[in-house]
Amino acid sequence: MTERYADVIIDIAHEKVDKVFQYKIPTGLAQAVYPGVRVHVPFGRGNQEKVGYVVDISEETDYPAEKIKAVLGVDEKGMSVEGRQIQIAYWLKSQYGSTTIAALKTVLPVRQKQKPLEKKKVLRCLSAAQTAQAAVECAKKHQRAKARMLAALETEEELPYELVRQKLNVAASTLQALEKQGYLTIEKESCYRNPVRMTDRQENRPVLNPAQQKVIDGVMGSYREGHPGVHLVHGVTGSGKTEVYLGIIEQMIAMGKQAVMLIPEIALTYQTLLRFYKRFGDRVSVMNSTLSAGEKYDQIERAKSGEIDVIIGPRSALFTPFPNLGVIVMDEEHENSYKSETSPKYHARETAIYIASLCGASVVLGSATPSLEAYYRASLGQYQLYEMRERPGNSVLPVVHITDLRKELKEGNRSIFGRKLRSLMEERLFQKEQTILFLNRRGYAGFVSCRACGHVMKCPHCDVSLSEHRNGTLTCHYCGYQERKPEKCPTCASPYLMGFKAGTEQVEEAIHREFPGARVLRMDADTTRKKESYEKILSAFADEEADILVGTQMIVKGHDFPGVTLVGVLAADLSLNRSDYRAGERTFQLLTQAAGRAGRGERPGEVVIQTYQPEHYSVVYAAKQDYGGFYGEEIAYRELLGYPPVEHMLAVLIASRVQEEGEKLGEQMAELIRKEMGEAGGLRVIGPAQASIGKLSDWYRHTLYLRHGNYQVLVEVKDKLERFCKEHEQREQTVQFDFDPMNTY
Repeated sequence: MTERYADVIIDIAHEKVDKVFQYKIPTGLAQAVYPGVRVHVPFGRGNQEKVGYVVDISEETDYPAEKIKAVLGVDEKGMSVEGRQIQIAYWLKSQYGSTTIAALKTVLPVRQKQKPLEKKKVLRCLSAAQTAQAAVECAKKHQRAKARMLAALETEEELPYELVRQKLNVAASTLQALEKQGYLTIEKESCYRNPVRMTDRQENRPVLNPAQQKVIDGVMGSYREGHPGVHLVHGVTGSGKTEVYLGIIEQMIAMGKQAVMLIPEIALTYQTLLRFYKRFGDRVSVMNSTLSAGEKYDQIERAKSGEIDVIIGPRSALFTPFPNLGVIVMDEEHENSYKSETSPKYHARETAIYIASLCGASVVLGSATPSLEAYYRASLGQYQLYEMRERPGNSVLPVVHITDLRKELKEGNRSIFGRKLRSLMEERLFQKEQTILFLNRRGYAGFVSCRACGHVMKCPHCDVSLSEHRNGTLTCHYCGYQERKPEKCPTCASPYLMGFKAGTEQVEEAIHREFPGARVLRMDADTTRKKESYEKILSAFADEEADILVGTQMIVKGHDFPGVTLVGVLAADLSLNRSDYRAGERTFQLLTQAAGRAGRGERPGEVVIQTYQPEHYSVVYAAKQDYGGFYGEEIAYRELLGYPPVEHMLAVLIASRVQEEGEKLGEQMAELIRKEMGEAGGLRVIGPAQASIGKLSDWYRHTLYLRHGNYQVLVEVKDKLERFCKEHEQREQTVQFDFDPMNTY
């Protein structure tokens, strides 16, 4: 029987997880030792028995086999919360490709133990009369600070330490002297840092409509019957999905369970947190990148101890170590930000489903524009699908206008604002109603289109747009096809063949120029760098301190502003013409989500979509808010070309200091897979080709794409390539794996 070895970490503290020790697995423990389990091992020169966690299993060792110590035994207490976290890390490593250390540091995000906060208070030791007498004696001796302190304690038995130091202006040395004299005592108490600072808990609970109640009953019914499963809630914008989430989580908490509420952007945290706080109070907390190290550490400890019931945050909140997890809710599940851009490149949706399977928890996915992956699986019966087609109350979907920018150009309008949008903006300013202007800059990768007829330069082999490089070459980042950029449009011979270049600052300047009295707020990467900047901008706009909010995609996701009755989408084509098979899906999602921000209050809303391609199916279906129509057309395109979700894709990114070496490694990898696995079984190997950004920080980049209908076949490919890289390891090269990538390389 082949010898097997366990990689064990002795200390689970984040900064120590890279210290892995290898132990031999005795034959009698072969079935009991697996990633995540606690084991007893001999440690150090004296072979002192210690408890450690198994993080990986292998049949190879870097040391002489005879020198490796053996595992003493398995901890009888069973799987701990920490053990489950390690099990998740191991799954990430095996499913997505990364080092064990990178996977562990993803799942155990807190860097190091932080010093606990101390809450201090000053307590009176004598009676009120004795304290008053002592105050008089101190005053006679001109000990003013002592007299002031004792006089305050005469009427109050205890005072907060901070109040004493700041308001009474009493020095720490004075307090220590009074403590020695027996007049008072200073009591210390450890407390958790709480990033949630809210006071208003008044909540106006709406009456749920039948569609909302059906979702709650369905999810909870399945859970109680022992079939938690995965549930997809497809509800039009403003249909009340958040109330559904609140209802499900409330019932879970009543059963003693805990909940993770995932949101795609930090910008959404404020509004979501406000609604959850009003329902659940201090039992809610947040986890995101704006928290200090101490705040993050304390939220982890609060979760483990059961002090909080709900954690809200982006994808990293998924790894909160709740001991009694009942549900993971993933709002706006279609969003790109749920996919990690660093190794391991996991997707929060798949990871949530795996974590839920370990805990016996439900997964609820929600979106007005579900990802094709989620809707495709629902159509196959893998997920339970719920439809919410109407907005509650008197709110109705907005009226959508499409402006053809080709026509505007022909008629002499070169402004950022089409005539329809301009007239509606003037009307809203006059009526004291609010406007959102969304600049669709997501995915801008240098595509080239004709401003006269709308023609886009596309790859003849892949049906994606070609990207413009600085040398005047148009390149496809899937197959490597190249051609020179023509001087005139090949369709109409117009010289207006160019990329779109505009930013939120230019839009803001244009507003001030054309509407001098308008109050404008801008929300983009530049204006949201500081902590709490999201909340300040969003709350200012919600309080109607501005007439117009200008921003990129972060302003159109999940926000609810009753005062907004007009949304303008500037340059819808930017995401539509990205060199990416998901371009149509992303455009439909962004336009639908943007349109959904209008008319969410009592007043009806209007939307203006400005585009050079008004006939494109993504634009047409978004204007109608018709997800079914869009899905039917888009899935047919994916089936025809074998793109996800119909088939799966693995992108291999090779970075090398020497360009020729990177090309060579890519070719060796492609040849290895063709030779060992062949293409007869449906496995397709494409490339290698130069990446969209061919050189980054002096590293040359190449990509290799592989496609197959079975995800596990691609995991096998990844495993083979990892072994190949280990055998041919070179310092000047790195390889990363990305399954079903959200972006092209």
